[in-house]
Amino acid sequence: MIPKTTTKPPLTIPPLESGDKLTRVEFEHRYDAMPNLKKAELIEGVVYLASPLRIKSHGEPHALIMTWLGVYTAATSGVGFADNSTVRLDADNEPQPDALLRIENSGQSRISKDDYVEGAPELIVEIAASTASYDLHEKLKVYRRNQVQEYLVWRVYDNAFDWFKLEEGEYIQLEGDAEGVIHSQVFPGLWLDKSALLSGNLAQVLEVLQQGLSTVEHQNFIGS
Repeated sequence: MIPKTTTKPPLTIPPLESGDKLTRVEFEHRYDAMPNLKKAELIEGVVYLASPLRIKSHGEPHALIMTWLGVYTAATSGVGFADNSTVRLDADNEPQPDALLRIENSGQSRISKDDYVEGAPELIVEIAASTASYDLHEKLKVYRRNQVQEYLVWRVYDNAFDWFKLEEGEYIQLEGDAEGVIHSQVFPGLWLDKSALLSGNLAQVLEVLQQGLSTVEHQNFIGS
């Protein structure tokens, strides 16, 4: 008599849930199995899933930041920028920052064979709701520890913009010049008129950026 064989049901991959505590490998495995999921992050071994994004509190600010960084990148050889790209920082942290700017050939990060950013980009931007956001708490500590040189946070509901620069292992906040323009310490010529950005005046933001791109410091940077 031929024994009957039993067919085991196929194993299913559990979906990602906010609050899950996972290794980075398991996080990627589950994320890959959810192609319709737009954004998930692993911060200090804990999963965070993004809520649906509103246009005024995220979509429009995000577009302004990407335009500003895109114009800078177009005028600056040797740097690259990205929108919502997963970054493998360390064994417990795989964020998906709203925007990043990186030095391509001799910088801190690289592109892996499977097309992820590995290591710390020189500059990261996050669009946050307010000071209560984990962007200014858990993420800030992670970015600082992993040597992200400049960290920018737009606190939309607070109508505020923080620009942090890593100095001796701590983040210090950069202040604007007499005209309220902040100058990147890592990317020469990356100038930002904070007031214009907060008011949504893209034309003024780009005009001030062009002033930065015309400086000797920027010319030396792209010529080096």
